[in-house]
Amino acid sequence: MAVRSLPLRAALLAGALGCGGAHAQQPTAQDMPMAAQGPTLSQDGTALSGLTAAQLFDIAEQARAAGRTADAEAIYKALSADPKLEIRQEARFRLGMMQSAAGHLTEAALSFRAILDEQPNAARVRLELARVLALMGDEGKARQALRQAQASGLPPDVALIVDRFANALRSTKTFGGSFELAIAPDSNINRATSLKELDTVIAPLTLSEDARSQSGVGAHLTGQVYARLRLSDTVNLVPRLSGDGTFYEDSQFNDLSGSALMGLEWQIGSGDRLMPSAGMTWRTYGGSPYARTATADLRWMHRLGRRGQLDMSASYGNSSYSTNSLQDGSMYSLNATVERALTARSGVAVSLSALRQTARDPGYATASGAVTLVGWRDMGRTTLFANLTARRLESDARLALFKDRRKEWFLRAGAGATFRQIEIAGFSPVLRVAYERNFSTVGIYDYRRVNVDVGITRAF
Repeated sequence: MAVRSLPLRAALLAGALGCGGAHAQQPTAQDMPMAAQGPTLSQDGTALSGLTAAQLFDIAEQARAAGRTADAEAIYKALSADPKLEIRQEARFRLGMMQSAAGHLTEAALSFRAILDEQPNAARVRLELARVLALMGDEGKARQALRQAQASGLPPDVALIVDRFANALRSTKTFGGSFELAIAPDSNINRATSLKELDTVIAPLTLSEDARSQSGVGAHLTGQVYARLRLSDTVNLVPRLSGDGTFYEDSQFNDLSGSALMGLEWQIGSGDRLMPSAGMTWRTYGGSPYARTATADLRWMHRLGRRGQLDMSASYGNSSYSTNSLQDGSMYSLNATVERALTARSGVAVSLSALRQTARDPGYATASGAVTLVGWRDMGRTTLFANLTARRLESDARLALFKDRRKEWFLRAGAGATFRQIEIAGFSPVLRVAYERNFSTVGIYDYRRVNVDVGITRAF
């Protein structure tokens, strides 16, 4: 399906759900009891009082049709605070649809998200949220919303239409980006051992203070910008810039990385996508160049039924290290993630990964494999999430200075929450807490770490 036909598909989808959704039909006087809310202003500034909710909805609809969108918005926002669930949800839905039609996509997403916080099984609303997210350029979240809608249970004929919509879904946003800002207290900002001495083949080695674990509070900033340039109905050219940095008062521990990639998005078959990309990544540490990598990546996304998605990737990189040329070499990685919506409120994901890194010195060459479990659940206006990672790593040979070949078990457990009770300009607070433990036969790589992120992220 061509991108230009997606709005029609969304309209057909809305029509198909109209007979079964709580927000599909205009309310009638018999449907709407008296609204309990403060005064609402008409066009000339006079207060409207003593009116039923149905009458207020009718006034708002007349104002919208006459182009007085500010009046309609004021009425819908007032009704959105009504103590009766059906009234405030209908008001939020109409407000979201009006905002979406006007191109105010962030506001529309927030209106739909507020409905879902109270009624997670409102399939029509979740589908409208998916449509808006796709228009905003967040195709991943849009597809997740569709999977959650399927998990809520849809009539077979409606589920078929949603399948077709999911197969045709592609973001049409030409330019976009995202960012997240957090304050990050950390017990081990340099991921270093706490030991004062290390055993070596020569003699015990005393570590300097800055070579051992250091605690600190940093500012963590991550973001990306991209363009999506249409080459055909099924192929887009996608240049992308991204960055991730943590900055501390002691600048010698500042850690900054970035990438510049050029890729393609190729829609194939029934919703499958193939995404090759190539470019450069770099990393600086303490303000000095640390590593530079030329990379190529191939990613494949495939729908698994109505609730699941498979995301697989293979990549190659050639790395050059500024501080130690013995680490220079190639990296080969494979990753596979299966994500599944359990219910309209919850989902899980399982990831498997393998990494092979070569180096001039075989002591720096490693092979590793990892498994990661992720789960999330909406609890009203709070989204809870947790993750657990286990990784095994072994080096090809021992480093000349140390007695043992490097063998490690890395464990990481994290949990957090997004609090949509607080929302400013489309952003809400997010809290993450994580514990890391790396068990290593080489003391310099053996460490513990606890870090916290308190920041802001998108509210939907």
